[in-house]
Parts: sequence; C-alpha cells; structure tokens
Amino acid sequence: MEYKTLNNGVKMPMLGYGVYQVAPEECERCVLDALSVGYRAVDTAQAYGNEEGVGSALKKSGVPRGEVFLTTKVWITNAGEEKAARSIDESLRKLGTDYVDLLLIHQPFGDYYGTYRAMEKAYKAEKARAIGVSNFYPDRFIDLANFCEVTPAVNQVETHVFQQQKVARGVAEKYGTLIQSWGPFAEGKNGIFTNEALVKIGKKYGKTAAQTALRFLLQSGVAIIPKSTHKERMAENLDVLNFSLSEEDMREISALDTGKSLFFSHYDPRTVEWFMSLVR
Repeated sequence: MEYKTLNNGVKMPMLGYGVYQVAPEECERCVLDALSVGYRAVDTAQAYGNEEGVGSALKKSGVPRGEVFLTTKVWITNAGEEKAARSIDESLRKLGTDYVDLLLIHQPFGDYYGTYRAMEKAYKAEKARAIGVSNFYPDRFIDLANFCEVTPAVNQVETHVFQQQKVARGVAEKYGTLIQSWGPFAEGKNGIFTNEALVKIGKKYGKTAAQTALRFLLQSGVAIIPKSTHKERMAENLDVLNFSLSEEDMREISALDTGKSLFFSHYDPRTVEWFMSLVR
C-alpha cells in the first residue's frame, strides 16, 4: 500500500474503499469483501445512511481496528457547533468505534465554521485522529484554513482525469493539505472506461483504462476511494500499486483535463439553492 503522512503526522493509505451510494442493506457485505481483498481504508458519511453497515463489517471482519483507516463526514443538516458535536458522537455510535481516523465537513454550507470548531474539539478529545473538509473550492478553503486552529489535513473533492483540480491541488499544497478524490471514475461519464488514450496507455502495462485512470491520480499525489459492489472489481481497483506510468503517459493523460466539473458547481446559484433547501 502507498501511504501519505498528513500534516499532523498521521499516516493515511492513498487508496481506500468508498461506500457512496452503497445501499445500507448491502454495505456490510461490500465492506467485508473490500477488507478481505486487502483494503485498509473505508470512507463513509452521515449522509450515506450506511455508517452502521460499515461498523458492523469492521466488527465482523476480524481486522484489528487500528489497521483500518476510517473516514466519515458531517452533513449540512448537522451544521453548527452544537449539532455537529452531537452528530459526531452519533456517528461513532453507529460505527461502533471510539474514534475515526479522519473526520470531514461534507459540504461548505450552513454554519461550517461552527461545524469545524466542533471537529477541532473532537480532534483534541481524540475522537478523530485527523480532520479536514470535503467539496471546499479554493476560495472557501483558503478562508477556513486562515481562521481555524487545526489546518485541514484533507480536502476531498471531485477529481478524475477530466477534472484534475490543478488549481485546488496547488492551493492545498501551500497548506500541507492532501487532495482526495471522490468520483475517480467520473461515475462513468465522458466514456472514461473506453477512452482511447487510457485504453492505449493501459495496454502497455497490461491494465484496464480504469486502472490507468486510478494510477494517474495516485502518481499525481491524489488519494483515491473508488467504489464497487463487486468483489472482483474491488480487487481490480486495488491492483494499481504494482506499476508506474511514464512521464510521457502522465503528460498525455494530463491533457484530458477540462478543468470543469461533470456534476455540479458551487458557484452555480441553482446548486447552492438546492443545498439550502435541505437545511430550511
């Protein structure tokens, strides 16, 4: 496994298993499968509705708690210092653990300053080994990072070969913050699994387009949490640690970047209004 030492000294696997859109009734089985093929990092969130499934799997797997890097995120309906603090304790209860390895703000909406204060307190109380944010664009990230006690260790954002977050990565580097990708496969958009460049480059190494896309992110210094509900695909997604792309390959894939989201923009008023509808 490849690891990154975060800005507070905690070691984090660069490749983990994500459970976004994994149904609660399937989550336990999926996480057990992921752990059985070798994953040692699991990413969930309050909004996913499957924290209990993750916790149950961790308990049943027999893998020592200290060997699994566990992430969860505080949802916007729990924004604010008091509500966030209660929700963190509830997440720990559902996960069946005394601490998480990484605790993130899920979205930069609502009283996220209050949420971050609650997370800082959880960090100091050893309920979280590291804290950070998710979906924070460079402007809001810089603002928060300059008005908090604990600099975010991670910023989890949409990152894939078509949206490589070059600006966000540059900003994060200044603060010693690691960029982690959600949606490393762009959820199948833009024909990523049949992309001509990815297929061609992958063939050189006996790898698929999907594996090539993951390897590109890892070599770019981006942590990844690919999701699959199929055990054989989980193993395939993990099998990207035994080869390296050449500088020429990296340049060719870098050229696929559009610099734009394939899903939504926090600068779009309609997107912000939708998020606000969740907290009214």
